Amino acid sequence: MEKLNVKALAVGLGASWAVCMLFVGWVSIFGWGTKFVEMMSSVYIGFTPTFLGGIIGAVWGFIDGAIGGAIIAFAYNAIVKRESITHG
Repeated sequence: MEKLNVKALAVGLGASWAVCMLFVGWVSIFGWGTKFVEMMSSVYIGFTPTFLGGIIGAVWGFIDGAIGGAIIAFAYNAIVKRESITHG
């Protein structure tokens, strides 16, 4: 099995989650997804159902997604390395 590129997965998941947060922040201006924005705003400071709030949520989302992506890639690579050592 091949190793994952930690930086690539971090940037990819960060960008994906940022786009999701931006979209939800902006559509919640019209009343859709407001409960989700309320829940996430307890973690993402400044994330509100406004134009600027969506951008702030996207920044938080990128940071959060990038950290999550790096952790996933690091854990996957550690497991692959361990299996390659034990199975020769």
